[in-house]
Amino acid sequence: MTPWYRVDTALSARRPRPSGCWIWKVATTPSSAACPYGREFWYPATRSGWATPFSCSRGQEVKPAPIPPFSSTHRLPREQRPSSCGTVRDLNVLLDFSRTLNSVRGLAALQEKVLEAVLEAVPADQAAILLTEDGVDGFSSIVGRDRRLGANQPIRASQTILNRVLKESLAVLSSDVQSDDSYRDAESLLERRVHSVLAVPLEVRGKVLGVMYLEASSPGSRFDSDLLQVATTLGNITALAIENARHLERLDGENRRLHEELNIHHSMVGESKAMREVYEFVSRVAGRDSTVLISGESGTGKELVARAVHMNSPRVDKPFVAINCAAITETLLESELFGHERGAFTGAVAQKKGKLEVAEGGTVFLDEIGELALAMQAKLLRVLQEREFERVGGTRPIKLDVRLIAATNRDLKEASRTGTFRSDLYYRLNVVSLQMPALRERREDIPLLAAFFAAQHSEKVKRRVAGISPEAQACLTRYDWPGNVRELENAIERAVVLGSTEVILAEDLPDSILEETAASGQPVNALAEGIREAKKVLIERAIEQANGNYTEAAKILGVHANHLFRLIRTLNLKPKRAR
Repeated sequence: MTPWYRVDTALSARRPRPSGCWIWKVATTPSSAACPYGREFWYPATRSGWATPFSCSRGQEVKPAPIPPFSSTHRLPREQRPSSCGTVRDLNVLLDFSRTLNSVRGLAALQEKVLEAVLEAVPADQAAILLTEDGVDGFSSIVGRDRRLGANQPIRASQTILNRVLKESLAVLSSDVQSDDSYRDAESLLERRVHSVLAVPLEVRGKVLGVMYLEASSPGSRFDSDLLQVATTLGNITALAIENARHLERLDGENRRLHEELNIHHSMVGESKAMREVYEFVSRVAGRDSTVLISGESGTGKELVARAVHMNSPRVDKPFVAINCAAITETLLESELFGHERGAFTGAVAQKKGKLEVAEGGTVFLDEIGELALAMQAKLLRVLQEREFERVGGTRPIKLDVRLIAATNRDLKEASRTGTFRSDLYYRLNVVSLQMPALRERREDIPLLAAFFAAQHSEKVKRRVAGISPEAQACLTRYDWPGNVRELENAIERAVVLGSTEVILAEDLPDSILEETAASGQPVNALAEGIREAKKVLIERAIEQANGNYTEAAKILGVHANHLFRLIRTLNLKPKRAR
């Protein structure tokens, strides 16, 4: 049997199988425009010999084919014969690759897998997958592979050929670059003595997603039309895989975004009058497109309110992009907001979209906007007025459709009077405003918030927390919380991690809370006071019984020594220690 014959046994799925009859697949031809999956040749056979052969394309009915009876030395007619002995092997590589695509997640991994398959099927020395993206000049992703050096190698592709493939959406093949007059100006190919070059567009439904680029330096690795056909087939498979991968990434990002926003939305906990006013504010302004200014102390939940406004707005299906103006230096903030062009400054090796551009159609949240430098305030004012901006180093204005929500812990009205904040920007921002209440102004919400954070963090650390003791509740309620809700969450997380019982106790809380509670001297309720006094008596007796030895006293009480030390500080005890 000739090398390109591939014989498999199969039952016919298209017609009844006579007794003692099998179907034998003899060969598979390469794919073509008319037959993208190739053509398979099947011979019905009985134990006594071969019957009349027939051929079929995938998805088509079986039709008779004028092929002579099979013999071990017979070749198919030339017009129905695979073009080279390696074609079936190459197509099998591509088909095997297409079957493994479902296990590949992420564009980078997909590009690596494609290049691995290409170098197995095509005698190229170097290969690269270069992807384009809407709104990005040049290529957004480039992954190269060298047969000798391996993966993740920089590939010097011919810009002349790449531009031609992108412009014409046609494959480019040169079997002998050095003698091809078409590439007299392709200096990169001539300098490196490239012998053959092949580039095919990665195209789906008329849209070019990128280019598959191959090079061979050895005359013995000559690219021909058969290899072009293999590369084109792989390119078609790859283009579909890339489109699917991008779609999955978009879906994953959307799911993560919605999941995060739903969690944060439910993190707005509180039933106080002050919080009911916040909820009412969100319901009133969410459906409008007005700029919102949220003021309040750090840690009061200004970003949660901004997310709630976005979640209930018509822009909910678009991005919510948060930027902390105080966390980024002035020099980097402009690039972060507006993006930059390639070469705009040292280190700008590629074009980058800014946060404003990424948030197109959605909501931009500028936290700590009072920390903006005056120069950046002027640029932001222009964006609010003109609804357009330019990337750093760019000259083309980019139209902007976003809703702006700003937040600050400063008094911007006072800052505008002193000249540290532009008054015109302040009035542009202060279209609709909200003053977030400090946690000490809504103490009735503290038990709810504490219980919420306890449940949240106990699930994270896989530790059962049944509740918070009355004494701990009293300490939490009396404390003034200068860090507001953020400080409360940190205190509860610490108690969950360090606590030794299923109930959060007062001694599990940070020292700052315990010291302030002890200094006040007034318990919140009789139950907490009774528990507090009982603890004092038990601890003093145990220390007395242990002759002032705290370690022995801890053993008597059945607690760790560190726990006993925290209890003594919490209760403001001053027992005598053993000398």
